[in-house]
Amino acid sequence: MVSDKEEAKEYVLTTVRENDVKFIRLWFTDILGALKGFVITAQELKEALDQGVGFDGSAIDGFARIDENDMVAMPDPSTFSILPWRPRQNAVARMMCDVLTPTWEPFQGDSRFVLKRNLAKAAKLGYTYYVGPELEFFYFKNSEGTEELDQGGYFDQTPLDLATELRRETILTLEEMGIAVEFSHHEVARSQHEIDLRYSDALTMADNVMTHRLVIKEVAMRHGLYATFMPKPIAGSNGSGMHVHQSLFRGDTNAFFSDNEDHLSAEAKHFMAGLMYHAPAITSVTNQWVNSYKRLVAGYEAPIYVSWAKVNRSDLIRIPSYKEGRQESVRIEYRAPDPACNPYLAFAVMLAAGLDGIEKKLPIPEPINQDVNKMTDEERTERGIGVLPGTLSEAISLTETSDLVREALGDHVFESFIQNKKIEWNQYKAQVTNYELKRYLPIL
Repeated sequence: MVSDKEEAKEYVLTTVRENDVKFIRLWFTDILGALKGFVITAQELKEALDQGVGFDGSAIDGFARIDENDMVAMPDPSTFSILPWRPRQNAVARMMCDVLTPTWEPFQGDSRFVLKRNLAKAAKLGYTYYVGPELEFFYFKNSEGTEELDQGGYFDQTPLDLATELRRETILTLEEMGIAVEFSHHEVARSQHEIDLRYSDALTMADNVMTHRLVIKEVAMRHGLYATFMPKPIAGSNGSGMHVHQSLFRGDTNAFFSDNEDHLSAEAKHFMAGLMYHAPAITSVTNQWVNSYKRLVAGYEAPIYVSWAKVNRSDLIRIPSYKEGRQESVRIEYRAPDPACNPYLAFAVMLAAGLDGIEKKLPIPEPINQDVNKMTDEERTERGIGVLPGTLSEAISLTETSDLVREALGDHVFESFIQNKKIEWNQYKAQVTNYELKRYLPIL
C-alpha cells in the first residue's frame, strides 16, 4: 500500500512537471522565528524528497554549536505550493522543511520539531490542537519611518485606497496558495490592518503564519511599500497583537464544549487555568522582543493582567460568544501574543501550559466582569489577579525558572533562546534613546 507521504511526493513531482516549475525554495524557521531557506532546481527535487538536502546550520541563530554545523533539510511534501508572485514560466514553488541531523534524527533546535513534539503529547491524551491567530500589522511608506497610508480606524470602510487594494491582493495570493482566509478589516490605529486565517490544526497554522507574514510583505513591496509586524511601531497608538483562538478536539468533537450555562467544559476551564498559571513564564516566547513590551501597557486594549472575561477585550483571555448549534466554535482567545513571535514555539508553550492545567485539574478563578485596568492594586490583589512581565528582561527571568517552558521547548531551544534574549536586552539597555536626550540633556 502506498503511504500518504509517498502519494504526496508523487503529487509534488507531477505538479512540478505540469506547471513548468524550475525552482523550489526549501523553507525552515530559526529559533527567533525568522524564515530561512535555500533554492534547489527541479532536477534535484526527487532526491531532495527522498534524502533531504544538506546545509550548513552554523550561521543560523540558535541552530548549532560549532561542532553541529551539518544539517539536513527534509521537505514536507504536504506543504508544496507554487508562489503566485513569481513568473509562470520557469515557476517557483516552496515547501516547508523539517531539520534533521546527519543521522536523520530530528534536530532538537528545529522550531517545527518542537511544536510537533508537543502536539504528539496532546495526541497521546486524545487531543488535536486547533488555533486561529489574528495577525495585526501596519503598512508604511517605507522601512525607514512610520509614514501612514491611510487615516482609517476600526472596521472603517474607507474609499478605495492603496491599503484596501493591498489587503485584496494579499488575500487572493494566499488563497491561490491554498491558505484559507476567514476575513480582513481595518484595525484601530491609522494604517493598521488585520487578515485572519481560517482555523486549523496548529502545525498547519504555524506553517501558514510563516507564509502569511511573507506574503503580506511581498505584496507591499511589489507596490513600493512596507508592511511590518513590529508590535509597537508608533508611540501613543495601538500596537499589533496576534490574538490566538484555540481549542482541543477529540476526533470531530470539541472537547471545550459543554451543554451548560457557559458552554465551557471542565477541560476548557482547566486549559484556561493552565494558561493563566503559566502566562508570566511563557510571555517571553509569545512576546519575544524588547519592543513587544511597549505594546503591553495600559490604555490600548492589550492585556497587562492575568484575568479572563467573556466581554472585556483588555483581559488576557476572552471567551467569544457562543452561537446556538455551533458546538465546534466554542474556543478561548489568548490575547497576549504579538505577530512578531515564532509561531511554532508560541503555539507549543501555549499548548503545554493548557495541557498542564488539564492534567493537574487546575482551578479557574472567577471571571472579571469589570475593567481590570480601572481596579486598584488592592482590588486586584484581593481578587488574586496576577500581572504579566513589563519588560523583556523580567519576562526572561520568569521563563528561566520555568520547568514547563524548558520541557516544552527542549533543552537546546530553551537555552539558546534565553541566551539570545539576554544578549538582546543587554544591547538595548546600553542604548541612549531620544527620550533620554530630550528629557535630560537640557537640564542635566
